[in-house]
Amino acid sequence: MTRRSWLLFAAMCAIWGIPYLMIRVAVRDLAPGTLVFARTAIGGLILLPLALTRGGFGPVLRRWRPLVAFTAIELAAPWLLLGNAEKQLSSSLTGLLVAAVPLVGVVVGRIVGDGDRVDVARAAGLVLGIVGVGMLVGLDLGEIHAASLAELAVVVIGYAVAPVIMARRLADLPSIPVVSASLLICAAGYLPYAVLRPPHRLAGTVVASVITLGVVCTAVAFVVFFALIADIGPARATVITYVNPAVAVACGIAFLGEHFTAGMAVGFPMILAGSVLAARRRSVQADDAVRGLEDGGYHAGGVIAGVYPLDVDPV
Repeated sequence: MTRRSWLLFAAMCAIWGIPYLMIRVAVRDLAPGTLVFARTAIGGLILLPLALTRGGFGPVLRRWRPLVAFTAIELAAPWLLLGNAEKQLSSSLTGLLVAAVPLVGVVVGRIVGDGDRVDVARAAGLVLGIVGVGMLVGLDLGEIHAASLAELAVVVIGYAVAPVIMARRLADLPSIPVVSASLLICAAGYLPYAVLRPPHRLAGTVVASVITLGVVCTAVAFVVFFALIADIGPARATVITYVNPAVAVACGIAFLGEHFTAGMAVGFPMILAGSVLAARRRSVQADDAVRGLEDGGYHAGGVIAGVYPLDVDPV
């Protein structure tokens, strides 16, 4: 990897590790749906000029049905539920639980028949990861709110299912127009919510968090991530998914005074190891995925959320 590649890689490790911190701060003053509107509107509008120079929205909007389905499953529902869950859960715990997306992605792949065989190593990874989630939740039971945990379960399932829609119905379209259109559709859908639920006050930290989420964690993130893919390929680029949860924990502890718990110490390494094993793909599939992305395809919808589930070889 070149120095530029390392800089891009380091940037993405940070950029998609901090959203949980920003969401936790933002929902202090903003209703979760209002936050979704603000983030998607900012990100979508910033990407709009790039989308228009890369083919525009014509081809994307002609497939509006899968686009709307993808937007609902990947953005609209998960980001609302994430914001609501983080009213109760710490940002670090949320980031670690969402790290289970690759595990669910393997199960979803088997259900929809992706043709990828679950061998002994991958099965062991699934079991290890599931046990890790159980340890993470079980050892921190006093800090867990059942409703918030259920919301995060829906988030994880959505992040695992949405890439299937992307890969089967939208993968051949230019990536930036797809991302921008999805963000703007989501913003339009949440506009009435934001009008009806305006904030009564906005602390400076909340404003800074919303701007960071929209500009850095959404718009800039996509530009940087696609540049990273162009430099080192999708397989190596997605290694960031193993670093992002650690960044989320570090940010929560450093800036919000959150505690590093026994559940985190025991559960996260198990989730991480399980995800690595469970998400392993045969090399021929990795080669196919690389060719697809290099040809302009967009195979992994999870990047929109900052969680790139291992769906291309890794995700």
